Amino acid sequence: MLQAIEWIHLGAVGVAAIIFGICRHKPARIGPWLLLAASVVAVAIGDVLHALNEYPAADVAYLAMFALIALSLLQLTRAGAIFMDRARLIDLVAFACAAMLVVWVFLISGISWLGGIAPEDMLGALLLVGICARLIVAVWFNWSAVLLGVGAVGILASDIAYSLAPSTWSEAGYMLLYLAWGGAALHPSMVQLTTPLPIRPKPWQGRWATLLGVSVATPPLVLLVEALQGEVRDGVVIAVAGALTVVLAFTRLADSAAQNSQALTRERVLREASAALVAATDDATVDEVVRTAVTQLLPPHDVQRIVFATDDRQLTLQALPAAATNPRPRSWWLDDEKKPDANPAEGTLVCPLWLEPLAVARPSGGALVLAGRRDMLTVSRDALEVLAGQAALALDRISLVEAVGRRDSDLYLRAVIRNTADIMLVIDEDQQIRYASPALHELIGQEELPPFANLPDLVHPDDRGQIRRALRDEGDGLVYCALQRADETQVMVEATYRDLREDRLVQGYVVTMRKVTKPQDPVEQVPHLEHVDELPAWVNRRSAQHKFRY
Repeated sequence: MLQAIEWIHLGAVGVAAIIFGICRHKPARIGPWLLLAASVVAVAIGDVLHALNEYPAADVAYLAMFALIALSLLQLTRAGAIFMDRARLIDLVAFACAAMLVVWVFLISGISWLGGIAPEDMLGALLLVGICARLIVAVWFNWSAVLLGVGAVGILASDIAYSLAPSTWSEAGYMLLYLAWGGAALHPSMVQLTTPLPIRPKPWQGRWATLLGVSVATPPLVLLVEALQGEVRDGVVIAVAGALTVVLAFTRLADSAAQNSQALTRERVLREASAALVAATDDATVDEVVRTAVTQLLPPHDVQRIVFATDDRQLTLQALPAAATNPRPRSWWLDDEKKPDANPAEGTLVCPLWLEPLAVARPSGGALVLAGRRDMLTVSRDALEVLAGQAALALDRISLVEAVGRRDSDLYLRAVIRNTADIMLVIDEDQQIRYASPALHELIGQEELPPFANLPDLVHPDDRGQIRRALRDEGDGLVYCALQRADETQVMVEATYRDLREDRLVQGYVVTMRKVTKPQDPVEQVPHLEHVDELPAWVNRRSAQHKFRY
């Protein structure tokens, strides 16, 4: 009875340590660790029943423990976790199970002094040691993985030692199991075992399929050999090994079918999105196509927020890369883990809308921002990057088509008004002159405007402030200003401007100028001449300030 109480205390300590580790470190997925806690509960129940001489019930608890810990370790390989290739692990475990069955039936069971060892316990412990060893190699010395391996080795050692010489010392491995598995959950490195990583499927190789086929065929062959020898001595062991290999084979086939189905779905969604983006004519259509594709690539309940920003100014500073790198990253995660209320199972993925060769056409950038389950976003990360690239290509194409349309419109406008005296300018949002009619060149006495000239550069310094303010405010209006000619004289003009920045074809200001040759206010005593530009410069400036602004 006293020994049973000790096992209860050890089991309670191990389970409490695992639960505390989950609450403290908050891994991306808690399922594997809850299964680990359940396996500790099962082995504790088995030890208590064994101490109370309830051997059949204890054996059932031990088998349940092996099943739970195997599920826990296999769960670490699900959804792009630390194992990059779950299929290879399943193949190796199935082969190890078949190989250990052969070793047990034809070698160990024939040794008399090993006859007290329970074959199912030995087989389960060897499988646990093999999976933990593969886990340690995969993460290359992760303390949580090492502690899981130490617990598996402890239970294997105690299974052998207790069967040969039952004593307190031979049970030390079972005690080590409780402490090691509890410590594995308490160590901070336990988070890395469930951190999602992108899946890189490898091409099919015949030798792995052959290995899995041999593993499944081994238990029936062993059973046939024993039956031909006249007596089936290890029927239970063969049945357990056969069930394990069949379950692993079905798991392998289910994974392959699921991966193939997901690949076909991603291909179909990307193909349909690509066709729709080719036909898109504006940003709103691109936005709608991208959102529809995201909902098809990811379940709606796994995505909390979708932001499709066509301009970097629509993004927060956290959504922009810290520094320009070459080549630029195709996607990155926002650093949400530092927030006090952050959920480690959720994340925010940023896929930039950049295409370097076409950056001149649309330098504003932008990004596709997705917030939701980190593991699902990780699995679909490659497809989301491709979708963002297709959307960026569509946006760049739309920008280039609009730019070509504006250029053709400018050429048409230039040809139409070449022989008129009207002065017309098209000005970008940054006040740079995109188009100027030939009459402006004659008015200011210059054959060509300077490269990247803007409207305030052509205006007298005293009038530049009002021009900037007028073009900065939204709406239409009229201003009077003095243009500065090449011969240091000024000419008074009446400028009417229209704000067409929201127009799809113009996207700027349209300014129409008319030369002013007569004062507007008769109170002013300014000598009247036939041409205003013949007046002295100071008279023109005073005229612009006192006559035409009020």
